This record gives sequence, structure tokens and C-alpha cells, in this order.
Amino acid sequence: MDASLALQYAIIAIAVVVSAWVVLKKQFPGPVRKARIALALPLLREGRAAWQRKLGRWIAPAGSSANDAACGGCNGCGADKKG
Repeated sequence: MDASLALQYAIIAIAVVVSAWVVLKKQFPGPVRKARIALALPLLREGRAAWQRKLGRWIAPAGSSANDAACGGCNGCGADKKG
């Protein structure tokens, strides 16, 4: 196989994976969040190597605050929430 053809296949494969990830995040946010938690938890346990813990923190989804759940979680109102 020619090197340029292999490079084309690699670029296309990366584009397909990124596109699939974007669609999954948009269409199935709950299951994607649960999968990220399931992947990150074993890496974050005590006794793991530093690079594994860093990878686990990178994989783990961002935490949500309790106030987000009360209003629906769109984060569109910012600091000027009306109660």
C-alpha cells in the first residue's frame, strides 16, 4: 500500500470516529455520560499510576451542580436566576 493512500485512510478513519462521537454526544447524552463514568472510575482508584489517573480525569465528564437540576439544567440563565 502506498504511504499516501494509508495516510488518506487514517484521516478518513479519524473523521468518522470524531463524527460518530459528536452524534453520540448529541443524541444520547445520558448513556455517553454513564459510559464515560464507567471508563474513568477504574482509572481514578488509589494505587494507579499518575498517567492513568490523569487519563481518568480527562475521560470523566464534568460534574454538575445541584442548582442545574432544579431549573432543567440548560445553564442559559447564568447568575441572574429568578426564583
